[in-house]
Amino acid sequence: MAYSSSTYHSRTYRDFKEIEPVDYRRIIRFYEEREDAIQQLDFEESFELLAAYVNALFEVGAYQKHLLMVDFAIEMAIRYNIGMYHGEDIFHKLLFRKAASLYNRMEYEQAEYILRELVRIDPAGRDAAQFLKKCLRRREPSFLKTAKAGSILLFMLSAFIISLEVLFVRPFYKLYAQPVEITRTAIFLAGWVVLLGSIALHRFRVERKVEKFVAGALRKKMENRRVS
Repeated sequence: MAYSSSTYHSRTYRDFKEIEPVDYRRIIRFYEEREDAIQQLDFEESFELLAAYVNALFEVGAYQKHLLMVDFAIEMAIRYNIGMYHGEDIFHKLLFRKAASLYNRMEYEQAEYILRELVRIDPAGRDAAQFLKKCLRRREPSFLKTAKAGSILLFMLSAFIISLEVLFVRPFYKLYAQPVEITRTAIFLAGWVVLLGSIALHRFRVERKVEKFVAGALRKKMENRRVS
């Protein structure tokens, strides 16, 4: 979209430009106090204020409110065909941060969906792919949950054996102290092996799954370019 070359700016816009770009809480207050007036501005000014407001909500961690507003900003970017905005791909930035807000609210499935779409749009970009891996690592499969439960059980069994060792074995059955010590150490180590092994397996599977998805998206995009 081509922006207006007019040098005139409204009073609301001029007041907004007096705020430091990193004073996020002041930006939020300004927008919310003057939202009705902002809606009456021409598109270039109103979108700049909207983009700053949405960015500020994300920066201060107001993720629920950010999710409510980012869709409106995305809609405006699409409707007015805004591509590069202040040197950034605004559509990509808004979608990426929407995924980040969903992630921070532990809505991993929705975040994963957006990140997959971003990978399809730009398979060569690594940010979305790396974030997708992080998101998938949070979505623990059943085998990992079972392994974690099993490791906790082994740790508890090890602690129980230690209590038996201290209270009964060493005072009254010293002959069995060493075998009991070896047994509870082995059980404790087994708990760590189960826990760390399952986590490592999950991370490996996520890594392989995402890289396969990225390779497929890249291959499909190249095929589409050849066809067109």
